[in-house]
Amino acid sequence: MAASSPPQRTSIPFYRDTRMIAIIFQVVFLIGVVGFLWFLYNNMIDGLRRSNLLPSFRFLDQPAGFPISESPIDFDPSMTYLRAIQVGILNTLRVAAIGIVVATTIGVILGVSRLSNNWLLRNVATVYVEIVRNIPLLLQLFFWLAITQVFPVVQQAFNAFGVFFFHNRGVTMAWPQATDNFGVWVPWLWIGLLAGAVFYGLRRYQFARRDRPGVAAPWAFLIAGLLVLIGFFVARVTTGGWPIYLEIPELNRFNFQGGVTLTTNFAALLMGLVIYTAVFIGEIVRSGIQAVSKGQREAARALGLTPTQTLRLVVFPQALRIMIPPLTSQYLNLTKNSSLAVAIGFPDLFSVAGTTLNQTGQAVPVIIIVMVSYLSISLLTSLLMNWYNKRIQLVER
Repeated sequence: MAASSPPQRTSIPFYRDTRMIAIIFQVVFLIGVVGFLWFLYNNMIDGLRRSNLLPSFRFLDQPAGFPISESPIDFDPSMTYLRAIQVGILNTLRVAAIGIVVATTIGVILGVSRLSNNWLLRNVATVYVEIVRNIPLLLQLFFWLAITQVFPVVQQAFNAFGVFFFHNRGVTMAWPQATDNFGVWVPWLWIGLLAGAVFYGLRRYQFARRDRPGVAAPWAFLIAGLLVLIGFFVARVTTGGWPIYLEIPELNRFNFQGGVTLTTNFAALLMGLVIYTAVFIGEIVRSGIQAVSKGQREAARALGLTPTQTLRLVVFPQALRIMIPPLTSQYLNLTKNSSLAVAIGFPDLFSVAGTTLNQTGQAVPVIIIVMVSYLSISLLTSLLMNWYNKRIQLVER
């Protein structure tokens, strides 16, 4: 009996192949999107050409011609628009960095207070949350700006512990200043930083080899701090003077001299952003703590840990893994909300860019610069938070 030949496989026509159809639809959709964007781009260029406002970044090298009330670097109207935008970016970064640190600190305290057994503390925190998060941020910024305007004049500034002085021009505070002996102390700073980093790396390697958990960071900071402190006193003994000193502001006839002064606009913006964002961080902390299994607390109490030790050593480290992703969103919101500074007169990136746009008429290049700047800051923040989130995640064996 002759062996039967295997059946012939017939190829499916491409118009009936679901994979090919999916690829074709994607290609057509991509071509349509690119074509639509090209159409919009050509219309924009034609309109700008008729208005004699073709996009160009050459204006960045021209003198800005406008002052900036608050700048962390040297700036005057004779400097370029590029320098002015740099000042705006630095002001935004300064508000964002300080705001994130202070808002996180207040938010953690607020979140823990919401879970406290103390009736008064718990309800005060609840009232604070319910009031602040239901009032628009812009309205809160106007409120804090109005509060700073009723501070007394400079000559009658409110003195807080001889270190902080509140007046209608802002907040003047004592600030550390370097002396001529600071260079003697610098090598000790590097030695302390290097010693702390080496200890941390070796300790983590030791824990990994022994396959057991451990905490290395506090001891690394302690070693680095001790070496830096030793160097501080060595510099004092060898040179006869301290490498840094705390400069206390002194009231002259019309203003304070020494220390550092935060303008009322900066103070109002920072207070508004911190108080508003801290509410949402507090709720994230509260929900993260409540998400930890009740059995973890019971096990900690069975081992004899106090409630404070249970929260610090058992509950909070586990809750942190839950809190990091939403915390990242709040940090990004704080950075982007700083653009509301234009409403209260603080020269952040958005405010400086607006003035630049009005003077040059280069709307598209200026908007691109602002978008790229905010995007870069946000991506950098996300990158750092995602790196930290990956480090603290549980790794299953």
